[in-house]
Amino acid sequence: MVRYPLGGMLSCALQWVIGFQRLGHEVYLVEKGNWENSCYDPKNDVMTDECAYGIDVVRELLSRFGLQDNWCYVDSHGQYHGLSRNRVEEVLRTADIFADYGTHGAWLAEAATAGTRIYIDGEPGYRQMALENGLALGKPLPAYEHFITTGLNIGTTRSSAPTAGIQWLPVPHPVVVDMFHVEDSSPGAPFTTVMNWQSHPPVVFRGVTYGQKDVEFEKIFPLPTKTKAPLEVAVSGKNAPYERLHKAGWKVRGAHDVTLTFNSYCNYIAGSRGELSICKQAYVTTNSGWFSDRSGVYLASGRPVILQDTGFVDCLPSGRGLLAFGTLEEAVVALESVEQDFETHSLAARELAWEYLHAPKVIGRMLTQLGLQ
Repeated sequence: MVRYPLGGMLSCALQWVIGFQRLGHEVYLVEKGNWENSCYDPKNDVMTDECAYGIDVVRELLSRFGLQDNWCYVDSHGQYHGLSRNRVEEVLRTADIFADYGTHGAWLAEAATAGTRIYIDGEPGYRQMALENGLALGKPLPAYEHFITTGLNIGTTRSSAPTAGIQWLPVPHPVVVDMFHVEDSSPGAPFTTVMNWQSHPPVVFRGVTYGQKDVEFEKIFPLPTKTKAPLEVAVSGKNAPYERLHKAGWKVRGAHDVTLTFNSYCNYIAGSRGELSICKQAYVTTNSGWFSDRSGVYLASGRPVILQDTGFVDCLPSGRGLLAFGTLEEAVVALESVEQDFETHSLAARELAWEYLHAPKVIGRMLTQLGLQ
């Protein structure tokens, strides 16, 4: 949250933090940027050692939930911000649960005596491939007692993704539904999404190369010519084909512009007709069952989601509010379905979020399954 303080990243982690808080837990956010140029400065669009911008953003956001003093950030020089070193080490040492969502083991030493250590995988398919590749090179598995994945099919016969010998517990990305409000939708508003064209290099596993959204987007590139519904993509990435997207009929926004703050991210989604999005290649080809935290926010905002199928239809109801597609033609049909009965789909979207994704339910069920409550 401090290292990359844009709306989508802030929201993704915030849903877990507030979900735990809603269950009555005392929650602390800890983060490290202990390498050179670990912080993104959106005002100047550069990576830097300076963390003041991100710290200010996170402090203000957490203060909305009474957590303005419950955080610590360690910068690239080893300086502690927020909680002191002694205090944060005490918190980690005595915590009932240490949940690692994106710190990549940075706090494992300090959390060695925590009650239990949980790893949360937000990149299903890619993460398991990376762990398998590491095992092949003689690297040990990270030292956690429990492994969670947001790929709802990981570890089942429905998915071809490896497991690295780990028993994964599938858990959908949580969303605190009442954090978002349903506003009236203009019929002329576009179906949108927020995406990174290529957030990291392709992953090679057992001789097969897995790209990202750049690969999957080719399947729907001509979609604006097949539907009357306006389509917009807020995209980031140096390799994003902005001009080609324009020529194909897509409205194009800069992803960093619309997600500059948590509020602007929420407002962009609320101002959309719904979401129309593809997914990263490994999510799709492994049938991982991944469902986006961003799509969860669209649903919570009463915005129907039309999402490329990753196998999530095996675990989440689709057809009303949430529609899956595999081909260009199926995406067209889904758009027509939503436009023909938008109110029904909008109501169903919010209901689905409450029933299947609401953070206290999701996290509470996870803790019960792990025997931690």
